[in-house]
Amino acid sequence: MSDDLDLTPESQDPFDPTAKDESVKVTGMFQEWFLDYASYVILERAVPAIEDGFKPVHRRILHSMKDLDDGRYTKVANIVGHTMQYHPHGDASIGDAIVQIGQKDILIDTQGNWGNILTGDRAAASRYIEARLSKFALEVVFNPKTTEWQISYDGRKQEPVNLPVKFPMVLAQGAEGIAVGLSTKILPHNFIELIDASIMHLEGKRFSIFPDFATAGIADVSNYNDGLRGGKIRVRANIEVKDKNLLVINEIPYSTNTSTLIDSILKANDKGKIKIKKIEDNTSSDVEILVHLPNNISPDKTIDALFAFTNCEVSISPLSCVIIDDKPHFLGMSELLRMSTENTVELLKTELEIKLGELEEQWHFVSLEKIFIEKRIYRDIEEEETWEGVIEAIDRGLQPHIKHLKREITKDDISRLTEIRIKRISKFDLDKADQKIEALVADIEAVKQDLDHLIDYSINYFKMLKEKYGKGRERKTRIQLFEDIEATKVVIRNTKLYVNRSEGFIGTSMKKDEYVTDCSDIDDIICFTEDGTMMVTKVEGKTFIGKNILYVGIFKKKDKRTIYNLIYKDGKVGYSHMKRFAVTSITRDKAYSMGNDKPGTKVLYFSCNPNGEAELVTVFLRQKKGLKRLKFDIDFSDLAIKGRNVKGNLVSKMPIKSVEFKEEGVSTLKPRKIWFDEAVRRLNVDERGELLGAFKGEDRLLIIRQNGIAKTIIPELTTRFENDIIVMEKWNSKKPISLVYWEGEKEKYYVKRFQMDNADKEELIITEHPNSQLEAVSTDYIPRIEIEFKKTRGKDRRSNEVVNLEDFISIKGIKAQGNQLTSDLIKQIDLIQPLPSDKESEEVIVTETEDEKEDNQQSSLFD
Repeated sequence: MSDDLDLTPESQDPFDPTAKDESVKVTGMFQEWFLDYASYVILERAVPAIEDGFKPVHRRILHSMKDLDDGRYTKVANIVGHTMQYHPHGDASIGDAIVQIGQKDILIDTQGNWGNILTGDRAAASRYIEARLSKFALEVVFNPKTTEWQISYDGRKQEPVNLPVKFPMVLAQGAEGIAVGLSTKILPHNFIELIDASIMHLEGKRFSIFPDFATAGIADVSNYNDGLRGGKIRVRANIEVKDKNLLVINEIPYSTNTSTLIDSILKANDKGKIKIKKIEDNTSSDVEILVHLPNNISPDKTIDALFAFTNCEVSISPLSCVIIDDKPHFLGMSELLRMSTENTVELLKTELEIKLGELEEQWHFVSLEKIFIEKRIYRDIEEEETWEGVIEAIDRGLQPHIKHLKREITKDDISRLTEIRIKRISKFDLDKADQKIEALVADIEAVKQDLDHLIDYSINYFKMLKEKYGKGRERKTRIQLFEDIEATKVVIRNTKLYVNRSEGFIGTSMKKDEYVTDCSDIDDIICFTEDGTMMVTKVEGKTFIGKNILYVGIFKKKDKRTIYNLIYKDGKVGYSHMKRFAVTSITRDKAYSMGNDKPGTKVLYFSCNPNGEAELVTVFLRQKKGLKRLKFDIDFSDLAIKGRNVKGNLVSKMPIKSVEFKEEGVSTLKPRKIWFDEAVRRLNVDERGELLGAFKGEDRLLIIRQNGIAKTIIPELTTRFENDIIVMEKWNSKKPISLVYWEGEKEKYYVKRFQMDNADKEELIITEHPNSQLEAVSTDYIPRIEIEFKKTRGKDRRSNEVVNLEDFISIKGIKAQGNQLTSDLIKQIDLIQPLPSDKESEEVIVTETEDEKEDNQQSSLFD
């Protein structure tokens, strides 16, 4: 539309000859109307107000429910109809908003089918469900004496500008809305923690608050950023391993439901990201999703894959926006809570001031009434014939007795005195009047005391809310740091990789060519060619690498344990060199030369070793006059591991005919140090948490859980660990395990010592009785315990006793019950310092030598 097009304003009559010829450009009209519309959506629909935490529709719903409140449940359809007197929108939006409030279980008591936030099922129609205000809402949200009122949209009713909410409601319920040009997403927080934080703020202490969701789950709030723009919170489902073929999901992330969660799992399965047998949804009041796994599929790896590829982990970006003084403001959660708490203090102050005024008014009138009756002033009006005369007579009669009053007597005061009935005057009791005045004085002093100590009064108010309404509102979402999951490490290998070595192609669609390995569609592939070129590329249907491919494999980023052994001929001078190197980082699809990048360079020998093995090879030289030694052996273990770009060590200046593998070698890498990070309950090699030791390929980890299950495992970084582990250490098969346990059937403490005989088997090391439980476990050679006995009636309490478990019982089988510890009643058993043993050999943690440090630094420079 042209900018020059003018329209006559609607307020102007085009047929009025006296009207002025005025026009408005369409562009100006559009700008003005758009701003009006944007302001309306922001202020009246999408964003909550700071004062009460409600959007207008929620505020009108609660006001309507207060109008209708008689203590009984009301049909939601009736509430919707009543709200439409205040709300200029349709019944559908009001009904949906009521359901949203009801499902949060704070302000509304519900009855009927209100839907299920766990399954995503919708609520029944509004004519079938009922609601009433909760006791908490009646106490916290409403007070007509402190409410500011305004005319409703049609001018027929009065509605609150804001409700006088004495609680950080916007943080408890959360809020979400999309306006014109901005949006808000305030996550719900825990009821009890908000009260505690408000108290801490009033006490001048620092506090922090984090989201809590009705769907429970686990949340990583390390990047929450106080709910401001740019923050992020990661929420995960709680997944438990029932057995090796069954996973149970019993808590789901916020913003999901069981239907969307299951759909995402099935979708990931169809794409080959994960592999499941079947899935069942048994959710009712509690979440229960059963994920059945095929045989030979790792449950731990599947859990990681569920987090990586499905809605079992979601990322939520909060954006805190509220209305303050009719303008949108972006505030952090801490600032919102401070402002809400200060607003509560002001409301409590206003209520106290109103109460003080009412009490003083009562005291004033009761005092006047006492004077009026006690001094028989009512007799002074008997002769008066006019109303003015009555008023003046009473005023004259009161004047000598009102010096102690706190304000002047008004005409309204005297009018109220004339309304006292004769029956009340005749039965007037002076003592009761004095008692009432004294009670009012005491109440006035109490209110003044509260006003003078307003902060203490406010703290007690919050404590009252916590005690009265906090039961059952404990935190549901557990806060925990999450480990980063690399998708390439957990994805199921869902396709096959092929290679045409001579032509130089690799890919998943080349089914007529040589099969290499199973892979996933997100893997990177590393290739080496005969001319010494290395390239890493993404898995595709068919990709050209370069002719005469020597090696194709799956590339693992930052992998320092896969070592490549190489002998190559220098294309420039013809000498042969050898080197060992790792490939930890690259630029994808870039060609790297492992030789000297000169024409004629040729790889004579190549091997890939997943654990740094160094083999023995035989080098055959070409026949040459005067050359006596035509073959010799080379041991790669004599060569240090350096960067991939180094030239390497000289093998021979003579031409090499061939290089042949002769003998397998062992790993030349130092044992790998492994740590356990308690925060994420994972193993790592990044020095986070507790150092468990240095592990070689055959070393195992001993795990003993509180439920009496013991096992040894190969320490893989993808393993997930339970929360009830009491022993986690490098396993020494020669060391005995000593334990004290409560035998459930005999109800006595027993001691046993044993060794783990079967490294691959999970064992129950206590009896199977359901009441049996571990008391103390030690892996020391000579452990000791101290026993504290209970006092027996009529006898002196037995002194504490120290028991050497090595002397107490010999090493027996893992299934043995053990020996009874004592027949006396035991109060407590504690492990104490073990005795030294000749069998103990201090485990040496392998450290880098100076040469290794130099080699590693050099390698990192080349990487």
